[in-house]
Amino acid sequence: MFSAGQLIFAGLFFAAFVVIIIFSYQKDKKLHQKNYKGVQWVGLFFIIFIIILFLIKVFLKN
Repeated sequence: MFSAGQLIFAGLFFAAFVVIIIFSYQKDKKLHQKNYKGVQWVGLFFIIFIIILFLIKVFLKN
């Protein structure tokens, strides 16, 4: 389906992309810790909310 050259390009592109993302995240890590303090609680409550909606759906279906 894909040629060998396309697969090599895709692999190299993916590896370079991951390296750049990791480097960018590490560079901005202090800034993220300062500006996004407490964001993990928002994520946790969002996940709990989705689970509660799913449970309500399951219990009301029966």
